[in-house]
Amino acid sequence: MNDQIILTTAGKEKILAELAELKGVKRLEIARRLKSAIEMGDLSENADYKAAKEDQGFLEGRILELESTLANAIIVDDAVTDNSVVQIGSTVTILEDGDEEEVYQIVGANEANPREQKISYVSPIGSAVLNHKKGDVVEILLPNKSTRKVRILKIA
Repeated sequence: MNDQIILTTAGKEKILAELAELKGVKRLEIARRLKSAIEMGDLSENADYKAAKEDQGFLEGRILELESTLANAIIVDDAVTDNSVVQIGSTVTILEDGDEEEVYQIVGANEANPREQKISYVSPIGSAVLNHKKGDVVEILLPNKSTRKVRILKIA
């Protein structure tokens, strides 16, 4: 399962929006920059042209990467998520003794963003709570080989 690209519906929509911007606005912007640089003449010593070509390469590479991600992704429909067990797409509330509640959405690795409380199903917390139920106490194996126990309070 670790080699698969897994996206929630929201993650797919985010990639589609980025792809639309890259193929539309960003490509046009680079095309204008290239046209302007070409009009200056002598491309061999034209720094603007070289920078625009480099940016174009990065842009096209990102477009290919996003298209490949979408073509190979397994989309998890969060609308039909069974809330009796933690799975990809679930939002889970956990509590460690003596600590405050923490809320995370379990997502695929491509969508993980801890600042947005989105963690990968292969992360220490994500893999520990996956397939568990409300009320379960699970042990999380941390990268430093220590463990911590948390209780699953809510699955949404």
